[in-house]
Amino acid sequence: MTAGEPATLIAAPPGIMEPLPAQVLSVDKETHDTFTLRMEQPPGMAGFRPGQFSMLYVFGVGELPISISGDPEHPGELTYTVRSVGPVTYQLVTRQQGESAGIRGPFGTSWPMAECRGKNVLLIAGGIGLAPLRPAIYHILRHRGDFNRLVILYGARSPKDVLYKKELAAWNLLPDTQVLTTVDYGGVSWRGYVGVVTTLFKFIRLLPSETATILCGPEIMMRYAIRDLTARGFDERQIWLSMERNMRCAVGFCGHCQLGPYFACKDGPVFNFPQVKPYMDLYEL
Repeated sequence: MTAGEPATLIAAPPGIMEPLPAQVLSVDKETHDTFTLRMEQPPGMAGFRPGQFSMLYVFGVGELPISISGDPEHPGELTYTVRSVGPVTYQLVTRQQGESAGIRGPFGTSWPMAECRGKNVLLIAGGIGLAPLRPAIYHILRHRGDFNRLVILYGARSPKDVLYKKELAAWNLLPDTQVLTTVDYGGVSWRGYVGVVTTLFKFIRLLPSETATILCGPEIMMRYAIRDLTARGFDERQIWLSMERNMRCAVGFCGHCQLGPYFACKDGPVFNFPQVKPYMDLYEL
């Protein structure tokens, strides 16, 4: 731009900022504070890929980014697992069947399912980070012949915070599939593993050179998990993670989700680890 030349305004594509109304099909309680919503997919809205997210809007209250946690090959509906932590999420999880909320999306990058074909797949989740990984699990199980061994490692705060308990148990019974769950605090009735999710690494048998790894959870968990993985010989170029930041516009305009040179909403939330490696140890970036 030369001196005196007017600045060029960047406009959003038509309609991308407008929520589409969608009916709530069901709300199921997962834990004491986390619920799974099934919503109709608005007519004309594109299907989603595993790892993408939507902006969910409660009219008159506000809007939040929520990862899609359902089956990408189940057309006509969208599923979201939501922790009730504020006014918008409370309004979402208390929706009744037939009531409406707004949806924008789907947005963002997806899990590298094509790159994972022909490899072992190691999924590592912390807390509600299992929700964005669930579509990838559904995809692998629907196309089981395209993938080798599937290992799911999941860490939660306590037994009462474990998501998808029945599915975890069912997946663990499938051929060539291993599911391990650990909690920070077990209590007297817990008979499973206790400790951070990286303590489960010693119970798995995977050849690092033939394994693709995807992670989602608190950033501190992902930092330590990646350090442990690379120390065990896993190729950092075969590690993908979801960097969920404070996304507000979902299309890279507002800048709230900036991560170094990237915007998590449009350049992510799924990144190949080498892309974000320089920023992983910069706290409060």
